[in-house]
Amino acid sequence: MAEAKKRFTIKPFRQHMHMDVSSARTVWSSLSMAIDEIHSRNASQLSFEELYRNAYNLVLHKHGSLLYDGVCSKITSHLKTMVDILSSTSDSMLLDEMSKCWSEHRINMVMIRDILMYMDRTYVASQRKKPMYELGLQLFRITVWEHHLVQPRVTTLLLEAISAERAGMFAQHTTSTLKENLTMLLELGNADGSNVYVRDFESLFLGTTQEFYRLESLSYISNSSASDYVAKAECRIEEEKSRAARCLSPTTEVPLLSIIETELIQRHAKPLVEMENCGFAALLKDETKLDQIRSIYDLFVRVPGTVELLRDALSERVKTQGKQLVFDQERGAANPAAFVRGVLDVRKRYIKVVEYAFRGEKRAEKRLREAFEDFLNADARAASCLAIYVDELLRSGLRGSTESEVSEKLQSVIVIFRYLADKDVFEAFYKQYLAKRLLAGKSVSNEAERAMVSQLKAECGYQFTSKLEGMFNDMRISRDTRDAYKQHKISIKGNAVATDKGVIDIDVDVLTTGYWPSQAVPPCTLPPQVNAAIAQFSDFYLRKHTGRKLSWQTNTGTAELRASFDNKKKHDLCVSTYQMCILMLFNENNVRTLKQIREATSIPDLELRRHLISLCTPKHRILRKGSRGKAITLETDTFTFNKEYTSKLKRVKIPLVSMKETVPNDGTNGNGHNHSDLANNKSLIPGHVEEDRRHLVEAAIVRIMKARKSLHHNELIAEVSKQLSVRFAPAPQFIKKRVESLIDREYLERDSNDRRVYLYVA
Repeated sequence: MAEAKKRFTIKPFRQHMHMDVSSARTVWSSLSMAIDEIHSRNASQLSFEELYRNAYNLVLHKHGSLLYDGVCSKITSHLKTMVDILSSTSDSMLLDEMSKCWSEHRINMVMIRDILMYMDRTYVASQRKKPMYELGLQLFRITVWEHHLVQPRVTTLLLEAISAERAGMFAQHTTSTLKENLTMLLELGNADGSNVYVRDFESLFLGTTQEFYRLESLSYISNSSASDYVAKAECRIEEEKSRAARCLSPTTEVPLLSIIETELIQRHAKPLVEMENCGFAALLKDETKLDQIRSIYDLFVRVPGTVELLRDALSERVKTQGKQLVFDQERGAANPAAFVRGVLDVRKRYIKVVEYAFRGEKRAEKRLREAFEDFLNADARAASCLAIYVDELLRSGLRGSTESEVSEKLQSVIVIFRYLADKDVFEAFYKQYLAKRLLAGKSVSNEAERAMVSQLKAECGYQFTSKLEGMFNDMRISRDTRDAYKQHKISIKGNAVATDKGVIDIDVDVLTTGYWPSQAVPPCTLPPQVNAAIAQFSDFYLRKHTGRKLSWQTNTGTAELRASFDNKKKHDLCVSTYQMCILMLFNENNVRTLKQIREATSIPDLELRRHLISLCTPKHRILRKGSRGKAITLETDTFTFNKEYTSKLKRVKIPLVSMKETVPNDGTNGNGHNHSDLANNKSLIPGHVEEDRRHLVEAAIVRIMKARKSLHHNELIAEVSKQLSVRFAPAPQFIKKRVESLIDREYLERDSNDRRVYLYVA
């Protein structure tokens, strides 16, 4: 079926009819009456299509100014009627009436805008006039809001309503009423950029708020504890945040909270920290107040600058407790191991404060670390005490512990070790105690010993522990050597050296000189039987290892003697090598003087006195001292072998007394340092450590200068300090002295143009 053809209808031309002024006024009159009906709430009877068409025709026929000016005049007239009503309204009803008038005006303006939409799109745009809705807002601001009987009263009522709410009084006006009035101010300001809200309300509101909280905070702080004040302040801040969200502009919340935080927190931060018995500093003393400490931190963190006061209080508290621990240790109220346990307890407590109350804040962690470093590095006491603590731990403190407990205890040592600046001092003491444990077989386990060295290696690197690892290697080789020596003796059909005085058998540890603590003690005179056994071992060892030299350290050995007494009983006495040499003299004569024993044994005087006193103690009186009193004062003091000695034990260990018991009125230390001796040496850095430091600093300087060729003094100091920080913290003056020494020895020279610049001499 063929598609039907479309038909086009051509209408006759209709000539455009121009609207004259008279006709325009007639059309405007109908629009004017419609606007009156809208304001009279009779808009339902109007034909918006017809009204739109009338407005369209007026604009189309160039009568836009008549329409625009007429609408402006008509709206102003209705607003004047509105302001008359508002100005005569009582204060109790003014906010509600204002809200009602504003709501009606907005509704009216929306309808008027819809009728005059064509005028907004064409006439208003071309003439650069305000669109109709914005014009209505501007007229409302000028005519109604800025009326002298409206604006001041409404502003005052808004501020009074908020003040009453703060005071907990009965709310005369609903939140919605407040919100509508404040929203009105925002919209009026946005319409023409006049910022009515800030100018007529916010500035006054913030000012009254500041004054309110200034007075209230003064009242709170004078009548409340710190914790109560914090609770009230937190409550107030939450109230204001809630009120801002309900009533105020979002832009007000930030300056509002800033004012509140300034008045409630910043102004009273210091008193809250320093309050006697209840301030932050006082709460730190009580382990049960963590929640209160956390509340104060949570409040202060709103004003970041005030948190530094809390960090300062934490740091001072830790330093105070630390210095008390140092004082107790110094006056003898706490032994070195107890000092370290006290430090660990303090750390455990305040780490919990930082993690819980300070919510793991990094800056608080840093201040805590610096506080520990402050009192632990006042002298070398902490390094020696930590070495003693590790010694006790590895001797007996880990016995019966599980693997995880061992790891935890050793890790606690590393935690304190990290705080030490003089790590080389710790190494020196640690090496001494490790040597004693290894040589005496007193370690709780080799695994624990190696785990400790591994952790030190992880902290400070291979160079720090190379000598310690060498000591373990020496002990392993020594065990193999002892086994080989025993097999050697069996092969020659004799496992001992027979003498007329008994049988001597020796176990020897062969140590590398560079790994072990240096012993500048001359060997004592050993009994002939022992010398014979030594000669036999030396012959065996030197045949296997040519080119080596054996030096016997008689001050570190132990011996086991079988002694016979008058009661026909025999006891095995576990003694030191020095004690063995002394007791062997009494095989020939039952009575000896101090002078005779010294000449026969060549034992250093202080050590001789110490070992003699140990043999004369009431509990283990192997020898009887001729003079009264504990100390040995005269060269002619006599010592007699106690044939009447008795003990319930078959095997008796004779312990050594401390050096201070040997010389009660003399602070001189011998080679037999005990724990207290080392810890109470207030430290003075040990001489061999000072010597090592000189070499380390010089080596670092030469290494840096060789790489850089030329370097400024300050840069060299910084670089050397950085490289040596894993061992100790060299003072700038110390580094400078080593630089001067290197210049004297022509390793370095000064730049001729700048004396503070050093040059490497190739």
